[in-house]
Amino acid sequence: MTIAMTPEQASCQLRRANDVARRALAQGHHPFGAILVAPDGETVLLEQGNVDAVNHAEAVLARTAAANFAPDFLWHCTLVTTVEPCAMCAGTQYWAHIGNLVFGMTERHLLEITGNHAENPTLDVPCRSVFAAGHKNIQVLGPVAEVEAEIAALHLSFWQA
Repeated sequence: MTIAMTPEQASCQLRRANDVARRALAQGHHPFGAILVAPDGETVLLEQGNVDAVNHAEAVLARTAAANFAPDFLWHCTLVTTVEPCAMCAGTQYWAHIGNLVFGMTERHLLEITGNHAENPTLDVPCRSVFAAGHKNIQVLGPVAEVEAEIAALHLSFWQA
């Protein structure tokens, strides 16, 4: 199985997820955004911004997806998110049975931006390590260099303000 979208689609969808992150920021939340893309690589089924320190965009989106779509369908969908999912969010994607992941910026890069910020005590655990501990072959594309600077700019302005 391969990622269910082209590199051009991945960049376009990451920009859309970054728009979701901007909206989350405008609503007073941390600037993280996630979308669920259908198997065609184009159709956006769900959008979710960050809610709080426990309800991350990816985890909320994955739980909503699992409640609304069949696992066999989700296996061919793609979770697109601005920043690499933390261990909690990767685990939630795993259990929701979403078979593909595209992210723009690594968790390690986020840690470099946030430092030891009290509101974002970043876990330095790559999502690929979380997925490798399981039995599902979740396909991962990321970081995506074409959009990484755009995503990082939003975080730089927020976390270092």
